[in-house]
Amino acid sequence: MPPNKGDARWLEAAARLAARGRPVSRPNPAVGAIIVRDGVVVGRGWTRAGGRPHAEAEALAAAGEQARGATLYVTLEPCAHQSPRGPSCASLIAGSGLAAVVVGVQDPDSRTAGQGIARIEQAGIAVRVQPLPVVEASLAGYLMQRRHGRPHVTLKLATSLDGCIALADGTSRWITGEAARAHVHAMRARYDAILVGGGTMRADAPRLDVRLEGLTDRSPDRWVLTRGAAPDGWRALPTPQAIATMDQVQYLYVEGGAQTAAAFLAADLVDRLMLYRAPIVIGAGRAAIGDIGLVDLGTAHGRWRLQDRRTLGSDLLEDYERTPCSQA
Repeated sequence: MPPNKGDARWLEAAARLAARGRPVSRPNPAVGAIIVRDGVVVGRGWTRAGGRPHAEAEALAAAGEQARGATLYVTLEPCAHQSPRGPSCASLIAGSGLAAVVVGVQDPDSRTAGQGIARIEQAGIAVRVQPLPVVEASLAGYLMQRRHGRPHVTLKLATSLDGCIALADGTSRWITGEAARAHVHAMRARYDAILVGGGTMRADAPRLDVRLEGLTDRSPDRWVLTRGAAPDGWRALPTPQAIATMDQVQYLYVEGGAQTAAAFLAADLVDRLMLYRAPIVIGAGRAAIGDIGLVDLGTAHGRWRLQDRRTLGSDLLEDYERTPCSQA
């Protein structure tokens, strides 16, 4: 089934819906689904807490009989495997009377991997796959786990104009202003786990929670990079490479300090870099990042692509993603 000009619009809307399920949908991916009939949305859904109901099931329930002859736009290929918690989405769709299904990303899970699409097509429903960067981005954590066996990693840095994260004596409260700090809390609410280095934990005793009204229950699990034991309420990660062992973590937020940031960068395990820059100059302060082993400036170029820039109060946020050529 050839692409349709309207596919991108509705798939992008489904991707925005999917964001509502993150991170409470774990261990399932946060998926979004929209059912459109004659240009009107008749049903929509996103993956709910604990992974059920799935986005497609919710959208079909909302649409009811209006699903007949309509088109379903879904960010991830509908699952093909039966679960103790309910039928597969592919089976639900096969009996729905839908005229067409548009899929943003084919599922790399071997239990589905093309089988969901095949089951739907066997029921006489047309299927087309429309890859879009915004849809891939909405599933970044899930896809990273399935394709590379590790979480998607975001490194957050809050620095002065001259690249410092603290005064020489370690004082760092506050580099950035209230608007930037509130944005960081909103970001924390989207992650399964948050990590700092052992030195940061001992020096600052950070809470690493979400302190925004309505989102306090979204605080991520707390991890510390250390080869020793973690304190109560924390979990220990011995090395950056050990993120592959983090159970049910699709999205990891790394907040510091300098040596932890360097360790993840040196290991080529940072997928997104969020740099909050305050309009201050510190001078002889503490650098944001330690030695990453760079010996050739040429290899530093072309690794990061700016995807967003915005002001937050008096601060500047620059949001970078790692370029595909350097993807682990």
